[in-house]
Amino acid sequence: MIRATVVRALVLAAAFAAALTPVTCLGGDSDQLPAKATKELPPQLLSLLRQKKMPKHSPILVRIFKEEAELEVWKQDISGHFQLLKIFPICRWSGDLGPKLHQGDRQAPEGFYTVTSELMNPNSNYYLAINTGFPNSFDKANNRNGSLLMIHGDCSSMGCYAMTDEQISEIYSLARDSLLGRPSFQVQAYPFRLTPANLARHRTHPQFAFWKMLKIGNDHFEAAHLEPKVDVCDRRYVFDAQPPPNSPNPLVFNPTGRCPAFVVNPKIAGRALEKQRADEAEYAQLLKDDVPTVPIYSGLDGGMNEVFLARFPVRVTLAQVLPYASYLPQLPPIPWVDDEGSLTSKWFGNCFEGCEVTVGW
Repeated sequence: MIRATVVRALVLAAAFAAALTPVTCLGGDSDQLPAKATKELPPQLLSLLRQKKMPKHSPILVRIFKEEAELEVWKQDISGHFQLLKIFPICRWSGDLGPKLHQGDRQAPEGFYTVTSELMNPNSNYYLAINTGFPNSFDKANNRNGSLLMIHGDCSSMGCYAMTDEQISEIYSLARDSLLGRPSFQVQAYPFRLTPANLARHRTHPQFAFWKMLKIGNDHFEAAHLEPKVDVCDRRYVFDAQPPPNSPNPLVFNPTGRCPAFVVNPKIAGRALEKQRADEAEYAQLLKDDVPTVPIYSGLDGGMNEVFLARFPVRVTLAQVLPYASYLPQLPPIPWVDDEGSLTSKWFGNCFEGCEVTVGW
């Protein structure tokens, strides 16, 4: 028992010492960056960029879908519109469907986030990491809190979207290249693909109104293939807003204040409205047909894309949690044994180097 206590104390000391080590981010001296952060895209992906007429340094946009466990990277082509470049299966996400509400609830965030170069971590303990920027102004206006919610490698999550190291290498490189010459890129995180069928299945969920609000931004993007301009007022998201015709004043948004008078960018409004009306008609028919709903709570801690089930068999059995983890106090990480049996390293790694802590992201 004494020996185990000493070992645990040493691991704790090492973890906190690591927290004091300065982190070199993307914006730092490139000579100090590790090779994994400066690696060129693989030849197959470079060929795909050429095939799709996407300049190497054009903007990207990331879309995440929890239930499907998929991460999409979209990239701007020479027409100025975003087109789908590649879909990455997500190796692990934690929590349940629904947004992150509180520090320690294990929920992965949902919403619209802006990633700058300062949020790129080439020295992550999870191979490479991209901070989503949670909490954003919407989260703060609605008293949602938490920190260091990432897209990272190592296929281990405690509030993050975890990929394999190979996947995050490609995603990180695409993000890095897109940030050359521009300040940021957008991440859209959703509970599932916001189709009428999926919304009908989840219509009894307490976050349904929140998801319908996210769908407005989703529809703007899917209708126009342009990055939606995101603002927050009256504690809600507003998309592609611009001043009314002949208005002498620029728009000013206060996340907790009353929304100013605005109109939706006409280049987007018509196409988005057409999509919304078609979706509403399909949704109404599904309700008329009384399609069954799914349980509000999955009873599981997160998910994994099915392509990884055979590769990580021990991680298939996900931990049971009480209904809707967002209302629980901070939970300890759930240990698991990887293929090498390194339970101890993974336990302490998750405790002191994972998401929602201040070290080693």
